[in-house]
Amino acid sequence: MDEFRGKTVLVTGAAGNLGAAVAAAFGARGANLALADLRRDALARRFAAQDARRMLIEADLRRPADAARVAADAAARFGTLDVLCNVAGGFRMGEPIHETPDETWDFLFDLNARSVLNMARAVVPRMLAQGGGKIVNVAAYAALRGERNKGAYVASKSVVIRVTEAMAAELREHAVNVNCVLPSTLDTPENRAAMPDADPARWVDPADLAEVVVFLASRAARAIHGAAIPVVGLA
Repeated sequence: MDEFRGKTVLVTGAAGNLGAAVAAAFGARGANLALADLRRDALARRFAAQDARRMLIEADLRRPADAARVAADAAARFGTLDVLCNVAGGFRMGEPIHETPDETWDFLFDLNARSVLNMARAVVPRMLAQGGGKIVNVAAYAALRGERNKGAYVASKSVVIRVTEAMAAELREHAVNVNCVLPSTLDTPENRAAMPDADPARWVDPADLAEVVVFLASRAARAIHGAAIPVVGLA
């Protein structure tokens, strides 16, 4: 339980349901937490306040400068950046490919893929300088194949899988593990409200997905590079 004590874990999208679950899982194991999200008030509602082991950082990770500031602030506060969890992202139901406007493509690629790229630029040089680290990205099970009216979403999350594989190939010789998880539908209040006729018992509890993220950041996963792990519950 103490493997992460004194380690710094940076979680993006920390105010969301999954981000909060990931933060709680690492926090329970003694990690220092750098928690980033688009709005500080959302972070404050979720986490109440900063303390000796937790800092809250407002940032728009679609902007390279904001991503660089998040990494710099976390390293300045805690000294190292040991784990990066790229949880920030989102979903938007779309139209058929030929009717999908540029705004939808840009929104989903910026939110789901550009944020990962910006954080990689900000964090990887620090991990290389300190001799290693762990990166866990959140893609989506839906990204394994095309689905109707989800073209932009599926494509943006597919980028996360390919980027994960490429980064793993580039960084594995430098003691940096890069992997991703592929969740299906998460059991969140928002999804229950949007799909009242569905059976949430078949979905994935964010806390269960967070445990997979923690595993990929642990010593036990040191031989895993470039994996895309489905976490689908009973879907």
